[in-house]
Amino acid sequence: MSEPDKFPSSKRLLSALSMLGVVGCASLQQPADAPWPDPTPTAWTATVAGAQTSDLSAWWSRFGDPALPLLVEQALQFNTSVTVAQARLRQARAQRLLAEANLGPNVTGSGSAQASRVEGRDSGEQYRATLDAGWELDLWGAGAAGVRAAEAGTRASTLTLAQTRVAVAAEVALTLLQLRGTQAREAIARRNLASQQQTLQITQWRQEAGLVTQLDVEQARTAVEQVRAQLPLLAGSSAQSMNALAVLTGRAPGTLHAELAPPAGAAVALPAAPPDLVLAIPAEVLRQRPDVLAAEQQWLAATERVEQADAARLPSLQLGGSIGLNALSLGALGSGAGVASLLASVSVPVFDAGRLQAQVRQQEAARDEAAAGYRATVLAALQEVEDALVALNATREQLSAQLAATTSARAAATLADLRYRSGLVDFQNVLQTQRTLLLADDSLAGTTTTLATDHVRLYKALGGGWTQIPEEETTR
Repeated sequence: MSEPDKFPSSKRLLSALSMLGVVGCASLQQPADAPWPDPTPTAWTATVAGAQTSDLSAWWSRFGDPALPLLVEQALQFNTSVTVAQARLRQARAQRLLAEANLGPNVTGSGSAQASRVEGRDSGEQYRATLDAGWELDLWGAGAAGVRAAEAGTRASTLTLAQTRVAVAAEVALTLLQLRGTQAREAIARRNLASQQQTLQITQWRQEAGLVTQLDVEQARTAVEQVRAQLPLLAGSSAQSMNALAVLTGRAPGTLHAELAPPAGAAVALPAAPPDLVLAIPAEVLRQRPDVLAAEQQWLAATERVEQADAARLPSLQLGGSIGLNALSLGALGSGAGVASLLASVSVPVFDAGRLQAQVRQQEAARDEAAAGYRATVLAALQEVEDALVALNATREQLSAQLAATTSARAAATLADLRYRSGLVDFQNVLQTQRTLLLADDSLAGTTTTLATDHVRLYKALGGGWTQIPEEETTR
């Protein structure tokens, strides 16, 4: 019997792809002039510079944030979705054991004691012990097909647990990186607020000296308050991200604020994308994504259920027997009279108004549904990787342009401030350049965060973040 955690090899997966019509179309019985197209490309359409092949089982350690691996580890252990998937896996393993047990004989034991009394006196006692056995022979392989279906279902549940872990790890990483990006934007806003307040103070001094009008002072005060108004929104967004991380790790909202809040006055580092990019070829992605492998196992289970339903239409043979002992006293039961019987019976479906045939057709339809679901999972996996690569390329180009824009905005703001203090430009130039710099800094922080989250989405699409799950971990 195969172990539930031994997943199909690449050869078996490609064979299943062929049977399902993902590479070929024979089993899905498509017309010869309209075969399934082969959706598995030899390479990705979108190419990314610097890509290499490497292990992605712990990709969250590549982002340089020491809190991320700790949070992912906690989420993989305590997240409620993970614990639900573990419970479902234990159910599937119990179902497999039940299917195996149904192939063996069933033996029951019974005992009885009888005492009679007639006209005030005892007339006698009688004791009996009996063993009854029954066994339905698996003549046509229905029981074996049921076991194979249960084993495939167990493997599918194991892979579903792995996919849940992949999704949870990615969600933790996305939330933490977005939190770091928001915290960096909040730090940028506070720096700009300090700069705007300094400009307001200078403008007030110049107004007192008669060099500018009250209009310049009010414009400077407006700029200060506009920046100040952004701080509560950013702080609220950070708090919501911390609450989300607490729930993802199985804790109550609000319990991570002290742990994840940056120290007062400390610089907040922007989320760092890995310096290199790990990328696998399309066929390798399909072999390592747990949702694709789980869909394959679901199809295999559905195929076995068709065979099981088909065998139910054939004759069945049951063997039964019993061994009993009778005695007049409990002590004499061991040497009492023995009674044995053996029974063999055959049952043949004669007329059921089409019930058994309908069950076969039902399972065939379920098998076809699983085949279509498998194909849909494969196509969705390929699309997720392509979309992630496209987004990653676009964000890289955007970040390059954003860096240049921020550098120019900072230089323009510095020049405008110096010229204003020298009385060479009016206050409108200062306000405009400061607003532009604030927007540029904020956009740069947002784009840097997006680049890091694009890496997370790509690694999730590639199927990174899981390993085979030992049985003892999910049977406790």
